[in-house]
Amino acid sequence: MLESLGITSRAEQVYRAMLALPDLGVVDLATHLGIDEATVRAALDELADLALLRPSSVQPGSLRPVSPEIGLAALLGRAEAEVLHRQRQVEATRAAIKSIAAEQLASRDHEGVRRYEDVDAVRFRLEELAANAEVECVSLNPGSAQAPDGKESSKPLNQLALERGVTIRCVYQDSYRNDPGVVGYARWLTGLGGQVRTAPTLPMLMVVVDQRVALLPLDPTDSGKGAVEVVHPGVVAAIYALFEQIWRTARPIDVVPQVDGRGMEPSERELLRILADGHTDEVAARKLGLSLRTVRRMTANVMERLGARSRFQAGVHAAQRGWCDQPG
Repeated sequence: MLESLGITSRAEQVYRAMLALPDLGVVDLATHLGIDEATVRAALDELADLALLRPSSVQPGSLRPVSPEIGLAALLGRAEAEVLHRQRQVEATRAAIKSIAAEQLASRDHEGVRRYEDVDAVRFRLEELAANAEVECVSLNPGSAQAPDGKESSKPLNQLALERGVTIRCVYQDSYRNDPGVVGYARWLTGLGGQVRTAPTLPMLMVVVDQRVALLPLDPTDSGKGAVEVVHPGVVAAIYALFEQIWRTARPIDVVPQVDGRGMEPSERELLRILADGHTDEVAARKLGLSLRTVRRMTANVMERLGARSRFQAGVHAAQRGWCDQPG
């Protein structure tokens, strides 16, 4: 009970016994408490160091306990002073953090744009944004944006944000439904209240926090080259609207993609749209986040079903027949 004052439980036991039975010596205290004499003497030394024992005027050479109203009150006053000192240190640290944050904010481009030239700088900024999020964090995560260490490092911050009531919504590519790492992370996140969906293709990596700050890659094809932060309300609103449009058509990760009446999976419909635009298998593989071998197998399959002699012809035939449309 008195450990917060620096008194061990054994010393407290001896102190209480001495207050109740002040005439007991070391041997008697040991017998009364059922402990050995060495333990009693160690407790007496501790109590003396804390000024809870004083030399007895009645029995020279022995010690008497100091009244709790005096001895314990003094220890409590010392503990309260230490707590006050610690609180002042915490307040000073909090003020220093605000000062550093203000200096950093002041150093930013006044046009509402700031560049982060490498992955470490981007992750550092994402950590800041996650720690200060108040309402919502949304993100698009194409295949080129994923790194196992990035997902793991974001877990503690995401958990704290969700515990504060922040909404987290993420969209991944359908191709990641076969990635154990991403699926495991998605299950962990949804288990805490986050929301994860997938879509066949995503335009680029993007993160929007509280509809006031957006992070976009400097190079949409290579997120490792850094990012640009945008805070201009109009631009952020447009980016957020794009996310919402993709979110509405994306599927929850625990829902299996539906095959339409023609036997077409969402990824196959998206592949046909890409082919109809005249893109190569290599471009389709990058957009879908799939291997070139997988895309070529899918392309050959849909060409056979459509009776097309070329990839472009397959895309055109599919568009004419409505195969590229979203199922009703």
